[in-house]
Amino acid sequence: MLTTEMSSRFNDLEKMSVRALLEGINSEDATVPQAVAKAIPQIEKLVTAAVEKMKEGGRLFYIGAGTSGRLGILDASECPPTFGVPHELVVGIIAGGDKAIRKAVEFAEDDRQQAAKDLDSFNVNTQDVVIGIAASGTTPYVIGGVKTMRERGIVTGCVTCNTGSPLAAAVEYPVEAEVGAEFLTGSTRMKSGTAQKLILNMISTSIMIQLGRVKGNKMVDMQLSNHKLVDRATRMVMSELKVDEDTARQLIAEKGSVRAAIESRKS
Repeated sequence: MLTTEMSSRFNDLEKMSVRALLEGINSEDATVPQAVAKAIPQIEKLVTAAVEKMKEGGRLFYIGAGTSGRLGILDASECPPTFGVPHELVVGIIAGGDKAIRKAVEFAEDDRQQAAKDLDSFNVNTQDVVIGIAASGTTPYVIGGVKTMRERGIVTGCVTCNTGSPLAAAVEYPVEAEVGAEFLTGSTRMKSGTAQKLILNMISTSIMIQLGRVKGNKMVDMQLSNHKLVDRATRMVMSELKVDEDTARQLIAEKGSVRAAIESRKS
């Protein structure tokens, strides 16, 4: 049996108090970072391969179904505002199309051919990287997609929460974070989803740092799309250039980004 389908070590959940439920969920969640830590050597190999391709002009694609697909889309959608990269550099694709982001599309994950078709609409090629996300490691949509891409010579990886899965066997760079049984039996939106989110954070953030999208520990290329971010950018420029707030704001307004503002004074 898949570990993600094993029975919870908690029973009679409906008889538990709210406090007991919360403490039980939290105690299970606390084990997730340990599982992710064990997978760091695998994550390192995947990130290294992805960085190499993306430095050559490649893109990163996530494919998944259900929760896994939504997590891929979430991670991809946060890259442009955080790192100032084009929306097409990191792309999340979900089985069933964009409507599946909000509402489940029945049996979409069971189509082994559809992921390749979805990827083909982006003209995925050997410069790119495709990462399949599936807690179970058995999702046909994801397995079919990475298999086809690998056959075409495209770098493939995966993020799964079972070891020895068909998905892991289908890719070059598997990442397996075995978190064990869920608090609510089989509900992989819980610990498994948390593990996937942590790993995707690690993958995209590490890649962007390696691509030069961070200076020191600051998001110097972030999009300045609201007052909070403009205020953050102002503090960055003030700290880096040792200037007052008015000067920092003026530089940002003129140059359009933290990086450009800093480089204009240091060039």
